[in-house]
Amino acid sequence: MSTAAHATDTTRESKIRTVFRVTSGNFLEMYDFMVYGYFASAIAKTFFPSDNAFASLMLSLSVFGAGFLVRPIGAIVLGAYIDHHGRRKGLILTLGLMALGTLAVAVVPGYATIGLVAPLLILCGRLLQGFSAGVELGGVSVYLSEIATKGNKGFYVSWQSGSQQVAVVFAALLGVVLHRLLPVEVMTAWGWRVPFIIGCLIVPFLFLIRRSLQETEEFAKKKHRPSMGEIMASMAENWGIVLGGMGMVIMTTVSFYMITAYTPTFGREVLKLSDIDTLVVTVCVGLSNLVWLPVSGAVSDRIGRRPVLLTFTILTILTAYPSVQWLVADPSFGRLLMVLLWLSFLYGSYNGAMVVALTEVMPADVRTAGFSLAYSLATTIGGFTPAISTYLIHASGNKAAPGAWMGVAGICGLIATLWLYRTAEARNQYKAA
Repeated sequence: MSTAAHATDTTRESKIRTVFRVTSGNFLEMYDFMVYGYFASAIAKTFFPSDNAFASLMLSLSVFGAGFLVRPIGAIVLGAYIDHHGRRKGLILTLGLMALGTLAVAVVPGYATIGLVAPLLILCGRLLQGFSAGVELGGVSVYLSEIATKGNKGFYVSWQSGSQQVAVVFAALLGVVLHRLLPVEVMTAWGWRVPFIIGCLIVPFLFLIRRSLQETEEFAKKKHRPSMGEIMASMAENWGIVLGGMGMVIMTTVSFYMITAYTPTFGREVLKLSDIDTLVVTVCVGLSNLVWLPVSGAVSDRIGRRPVLLTFTILTILTAYPSVQWLVADPSFGRLLMVLLWLSFLYGSYNGAMVVALTEVMPADVRTAGFSLAYSLATTIGGFTPAISTYLIHASGNKAAPGAWMGVAGICGLIATLWLYRTAEARNQYKAA
């Protein structure tokens, strides 16, 4: 082997290791969110007991969504920290905060033991997870975009979402195993805590591999690192880009939480399918997402981001509701699998291009804070998808209502894409003049 070829192989291997290290914390963040969503019914009975099953489940899902409310605060505070102090330091900090939130949910006694203090502590744990997650996705996406090889930025950045799908699959498989091994009453009593405890045990390993991260070359070369005041001023100046980015991300967050976190609850409570069936479908969805995300990122590297984004927002608007309507007309494992795989194709193909597009439209000096704020604002809406879907079905009596909600998200993504790229073109023409 020639020296040049050996050097190329070494560089490629180093890039792969770096991608693994940087996305490891992203895995933990999504794993925690998925586990909570999968076991929402058991968590509801432990911390939010009520004679009304709907009210109990809504409280549990609302606490799930509450973590998203503090994401914008985390995006601003921690995003500014990363843009000033560096990508590496910020990613280590967010991992530590996430770990504390996971520990809280894993060990807090139930309502029957400590009363009202129990749900309050769970809420605090979720808020801490949401605060750290507010910048985790942005920090990882920006890091990957800055280490990407020329012409492959979409492919590299797609692994931010790719690591989330590994978490979806791992958490769902764990749920399948637990439901096989433990009786329903044991799962409800304490079995649901096992995945959270496993998450805590993973944390030391993730700390070790993330501490070995190097700072990105692009950030290290910066002579001026903006202060918090400068970052806030730039964010205010570019508020239109942030809002446009938020519109694009709404499509991602609504579709993602609908086809992953909400699937077990929807399948069990609405379609009356078994826990095993819904968790197996969720595993398949995670694997499907893992395929389409890098494929879409690579395609967008070749043909551009905008054609991919427009194609899949339009497909979502046209097909999301009809496909869910077809599912609820005659619920079965086969239909649930087919519909969820189709929605997975829509989500993965859109998101593979969307995430890298968002890193590209943000000004370089506030790239992490701007990206994170846009993403976090969107998750304050999309993160409540399980709760919103549950309420829409209850209020309307229409079991296909979640499909309509996803169609609305597609409209947001379409409008935001058209507006944001038109604005970017106008800005580029102004600079050229």
